[in-house]
Amino acid sequence: MKVEPQEEHRWLEQLLGEWTVTSEDSTGSGEDSQPWIENVRSMHGLWVVCEGEGIMPGGSPGQTLMTLGYNPETKRYLGTWVGSMMTHMWVYDGVIEDDGKTLALNCEGPDFENPGRTARYQDRITLIDANRRTLTARVQTENGDWKEMMSAEYRRR
Repeated sequence: MKVEPQEEHRWLEQLLGEWTVTSEDSTGSGEDSQPWIENVRSMHGLWVVCEGEGIMPGGSPGQTLMTLGYNPETKRYLGTWVGSMMTHMWVYDGVIEDDGKTLALNCEGPDFENPGRTARYQDRITLIDANRRTLTARVQTENGDWKEMMSAEYRRR
């Protein structure tokens, strides 16, 4: 089977390279993390693999792994995210928003404020320019509003 990358796959190629990541905790803990490094590589133009590594708030080492691709049959972006700080695998389903610069990735996972329950989350990757992007993580509240949990800025190295 041979599949050729499409325009939507090429959008993901803007993420390729090595990035310095600084983040801000929006939960009110007051702990911002030290800068991380993320390396993003392509798997023959169809998938990108984002590997992050750094020091967590509190001083312990952390690693993250995100995969992103596009399914032409469903016309949706898809992917996964795992981190060394938790046991849940996040499964993404998303779209590029009308601005053409934001990939909104929806997922479901453990509700951090209500143990034993699940919640809806959204990670938003926004391209600022060729050398800067942001990632914003947010959770949907019971009334349907979105509450920001974390934001990170990525700068090309």
